[in-house]
Amino acid sequence: MNVKDFDYDLPEELIAQDPLEDRSSSRLMVLDRKTGEVEHKHFTDILEYLHPGDCLVINNTKVIPARLFGVKEETQAKIEVLLLKRKENDVWETLVKPGKKAKPGTKIVFGEGLLTGEVIDVVDEGNRLIQFHYEGIFEEILDQLGQMPLPPYITHQLQDKNRYQTVYAKYDGSAAAPTAGLHFTKELLEKVKQMGVEIAEITLHVGLGTFRPVKVENVLDHHMHSEFYMVSAEAAEKINRAKESGHRVIAVGTTSTRTLEAAADKNGRLREISGWTEIFIYPGYQFKVIDALITNFHLPQSTLVMLVSALAGREHVLNAYKVAVQEKYRFFSFGDAMFIK
Repeated sequence: MNVKDFDYDLPEELIAQDPLEDRSSSRLMVLDRKTGEVEHKHFTDILEYLHPGDCLVINNTKVIPARLFGVKEETQAKIEVLLLKRKENDVWETLVKPGKKAKPGTKIVFGEGLLTGEVIDVVDEGNRLIQFHYEGIFEEILDQLGQMPLPPYITHQLQDKNRYQTVYAKYDGSAAAPTAGLHFTKELLEKVKQMGVEIAEITLHVGLGTFRPVKVENVLDHHMHSEFYMVSAEAAEKINRAKESGHRVIAVGTTSTRTLEAAADKNGRLREISGWTEIFIYPGYQFKVIDALITNFHLPQSTLVMLVSALAGREHVLNAYKVAVQEKYRFFSFGDAMFIK
């Protein structure tokens, strides 16, 4: 399976740079995964495609303002630090720019000393382990000094941090938003509940590996990044109940999909569980849990295009993307949505 099999042409002007004023006013392409037929709707029309008894699964992770700008204590040279993964005792795995000059022992000052850090080790892929020092509560300092780690294809400054956050975000830990959920407003979710659709909340902390391009020619040689997930007993019960009663499990986003498929046993049943997953879903994969998916339009040659192709078929997906380009849909994190039914 060649990575070029998942390529498509995308004019740069279709990459959405800013979120829409009204979250739920984005467009919605509906793709029938059996026939490949597409319909053009608006996101609020999602209600037409949900049925009482269905279970909608949302990822309640919260993006942390993980991008920090500081200076090296010795030289006052500017340095950028991106928090990737919390280890222990205020040690974080980070991505540092420029990295080569951040050798172990390097001390970095942020916010005129409100936060300081020392590089203590170099780990996989050149990432740095940094030990942070501060007084007070780390999350509050981060909120004060940090910026949202927007994907590399977004060049505009984000005016409101909350727009790169779902309305149901709860648990700090992501370096990127589960963007399919950005389309939901509290009002729309209330309407979903009133229809008799169950909403199950799971957690997967999204890593920056989600944007990492597939650099190998053979897709099967790609190594997936590891991400932490949690499924509560309550969520497992709701999802199992929907499956057992013949209703659909509809994942909001590829992160919810990966969580459910990683957490389920071979019969598609879930229980309370947490752990790390490196699950890689590509065509040929047999889905155990999800029946339908709400998602955004993803980068060419990405693992996310491969995941949606596993669900709806590569040809159907690439044709739908071609139509989306012709119809000038907005792409990627702040872009429009797709419902694969």
